[in-house]
Amino acid sequence: MLMTKEVLSEFAQLIEEDRCNPFSGKLKTGVDLGTANIVIAVTDEDNHPVAGATAVSKVVKDGIVVDFVGAMKTLRQLKEHLEERLGVTLDTAATAVPPGVIEGNVRCISNVVEGAGFEVTNVVDEPTAAAAVLGITDGAVVDVGGGTTGISILKDGEVVFTADEPTGGTHMTLVLAGYYGISIDEAEELKRDKAKERDVFPIIRPVVQKMASIVKRFLTDYEVDRVYVVGGASCFQDFEETFEKELGITTVKTNDAMLVTPLGIAWNAAVTCG
Repeated sequence: MLMTKEVLSEFAQLIEEDRCNPFSGKLKTGVDLGTANIVIAVTDEDNHPVAGATAVSKVVKDGIVVDFVGAMKTLRQLKEHLEERLGVTLDTAATAVPPGVIEGNVRCISNVVEGAGFEVTNVVDEPTAAAAVLGITDGAVVDVGGGTTGISILKDGEVVFTADEPTGGTHMTLVLAGYYGISIDEAEELKRDKAKERDVFPIIRPVVQKMASIVKRFLTDYEVDRVYVVGGASCFQDFEETFEKELGITTVKTNDAMLVTPLGIAWNAAVTCG
């Protein structure tokens, strides 16, 4: 896990500082079309982070693209920015969907990625992509996104179960908007403000408990002694403690949880350019 934390910290720093690592040879690209954020991750052939870019997203809801043109435009802008930084063309990419998304929506997400100028080489489910980065062979990976909570259960390195439920960061935002009597946009900004976390988390704690209860229901038929939580909506300091108390199972969350899945998507991509 120590190496995982270091890799994620490095990837987060590349995005924050808008720079890229030196590289040689071919690259791998992953595209995460999330409900709250669109993220592109670029790694070398050995899965070492090379560059990344992110933008706030309002184009996907619960794994369904609701603004096709807007999604393509934002993704194309991120792609062009990274290409300028890297000095190469990013021709291919892998992408991901929440587990259980119907085939038509999978195709729609692929169409967005292709419409932005990529050739889609692979589509994986989000928790499985996260498991690759975390190096998990046994246990449950829970990806708490903006619109959904997805779970993958692994045994001996194989995914034996996946599921997804429509409860995520958006529901936290709705609770905050109702509690404070403010707009959705204002509530979203409040939720993301780390300085206000001490005030915000007690209000959205019931949403986290609901997420945990969903996961607990899925775990009934499986022997799982550890749950790994990733995703942007899990970034609250007390998230894993609340989750663990509800589940009764050891719960682990790494640093930079929002970036775990995008990096895992890139790891599942085909190499291109260089």
